[in-house]
Amino acid sequence: MITFIIRRLISAVVLLLIVSLVTFCIFFLVPKLAGQTTDQLAAQYVGKSPDPASLHAIEAKLGLDQPLYEQYWHFIKAIVAGADYNNGPDVSHCPAPCFGYSFKNSLPVWPQMMSVLPVTLSLAIGAAIIWLIFGVGIGVLSALRRGSVLDRSAMTVALAGVSLPVFFTAVLSLTIFSRDGPINIFPGAGTYIPFLDNPGQWAWNLVLPWVTLAFLYAALYARLTRAGMLDTMGEDFIRTARAKGLPERTVVVKHGLRATLTPIVTIFGLDLGLLLGGAVLTEFAFSLPGLGHFAIDAIQDNDLPEIMGVTLLASFFVVLANLVVDVLYAVIDPRVRY
Repeated sequence: MITFIIRRLISAVVLLLIVSLVTFCIFFLVPKLAGQTTDQLAAQYVGKSPDPASLHAIEAKLGLDQPLYEQYWHFIKAIVAGADYNNGPDVSHCPAPCFGYSFKNSLPVWPQMMSVLPVTLSLAIGAAIIWLIFGVGIGVLSALRRGSVLDRSAMTVALAGVSLPVFFTAVLSLTIFSRDGPINIFPGAGTYIPFLDNPGQWAWNLVLPWVTLAFLYAALYARLTRAGMLDTMGEDFIRTARAKGLPERTVVVKHGLRATLTPIVTIFGLDLGLLLGGAVLTEFAFSLPGLGHFAIDAIQDNDLPEIMGVTLLASFFVVLANLVVDVLYAVIDPRVRY
């Protein structure tokens, strides 16, 4: 197991380097191939109608006048060890991990992402708990009561959940359940409160975003769990467990559900990793200042360092989630050995 974990860690680092190289080429090589000059890239730091001296100063400060391979090396080095930027009379230090400076406000990218990351963590983890509990639970009950009213009703709701996009259910829930709707229960959009300031209000303000985001995923997990349980409950080892006189609860949970969890854990790791990189539609619909909203603002401002930062952070979460999933396989399914 230790050897496998070390091997997966090495492959994760290599994969992140490949992602960083591809991302860097997309944002810095492709524009040059399309005809963008170094002066045009530097002009985004100094505003409108810059003079040549200001452009050359920015190019020298950020290394934009260097070959692309040197720029990439300095970019990776800055992430690991930080970087110093010469402003002429003084030197600006960007501590590790340094993803460069924003085009918009000339602030380091990493602290900006860390300031909005708690919002995305709150949204993603809360919604993940809801969809995992309800999705798997409803899927198991539907499989055990196949063809019943519960099964048909649950799968109908699941079909609606899979079909309806998040931005539609978000607007619908705000229209009905927010302070301006007919059922005035929850606050409206843009009312995020940090957890440490008021834990109760933090959770209450996130109920609608949690449920809206979890509705889509819970529906998908319910259908996947139901299909897996129907296949598993007809296997020979399930009949053997029942023939041995084991309680039905033990047969369902310890043998049936455990064998069904492998594909669920796989997609759960991928889904959670992607959401930690920014639940864009949900954050934008509820005006939550998370990574998704941060990414949208960066795209609208054409702020390449911020877009690169979000891309690499999202990649890190996906790679980390896959690593955790691979390790969990051996815990969930005893047939898996490394």
